[in-house]
Amino acid sequence: MSKYYLTHLQELESEAIYVIREVVAQFDRPAILFSGGKDSIVVTHLARKAFYPARIPMPLIHIDTGHNFIETMEFRDNLVDELGIQLIVGSVQTAIDKGRAVEEEGINASRNELQIVSLLDAIEENKIDAAIGGARRDEEKARAKERFFSHRDDFGQWDPKNQRPELWNMFNGHKRMGEHFRVFPISNWTEMDVWNYILHENIPIPSLYFAHEREAVYRDGTWLPNSEFLVLREGEKIEKKRMRFRTLGDITITGGIESDADTLEKIVEEISATRSTERGNRSDDKRSDTSMEDRKKQGYF
Repeated sequence: MSKYYLTHLQELESEAIYVIREVVAQFDRPAILFSGGKDSIVVTHLARKAFYPARIPMPLIHIDTGHNFIETMEFRDNLVDELGIQLIVGSVQTAIDKGRAVEEEGINASRNELQIVSLLDAIEENKIDAAIGGARRDEEKARAKERFFSHRDDFGQWDPKNQRPELWNMFNGHKRMGEHFRVFPISNWTEMDVWNYILHENIPIPSLYFAHEREAVYRDGTWLPNSEFLVLREGEKIEKKRMRFRTLGDITITGGIESDADTLEKIVEEISATRSTERGNRSDDKRSDTSMEDRKKQGYF
């Protein structure tokens, strides 16, 4: 009798689907945090497989900074229409208008950190008790501290020293009134795993991930895309570059790399040869050595 072996990707997929199903089994009002980036797209794809042929039994939550890539927003809307599920949108501009968040000023101003308020508001208003995200442990040292089930207190804050043990893939979703969990099904995946899975499953992704010609300015070791929100420093100039993005976020902080990788196969080949991290082109992570952990403790993704 022949033996059946799972490939590396199949093992990761099985683990992630198990985690997603555990969320639906343990929580009353789960949701998927959707940025339009590759990781949240993969998580959504996994959720689709987890409950097929039924629809995904939870909404998507997108935090709209108002400083988005047009391509990301179009992709989001098309995917929601295809899936036939609810989309919950939290607006940073609304939080600013209500005085709950204060717009940053200066040449490096960003709305990235302001997403915290809008995210926590969306979770509270919609009574979300488990928010599934696409964070991976290999991305950044603060994210390496996360468990699959990451407890948040009634202020939405994360305490890395106050988390539940996860032995033999047993997850404890017990919480008090007002508390919730962030859940990360692809915690054990690497960037290469994500790209190989996208290639293997032929998952549609935004065109921003593929090499294309774009206006950009070179700043702090990365190519920032030109937009109405970009304020040039003295001596900076806009250039046309053939580039792509390894990670997507607020257009004001997401840097691109020069590249000719215009197919999934070429992207996989490019990533296999690179020695830099994907978040090395995110200017928000360069503000301090602990910038990500500081934001996460306040309630960030």
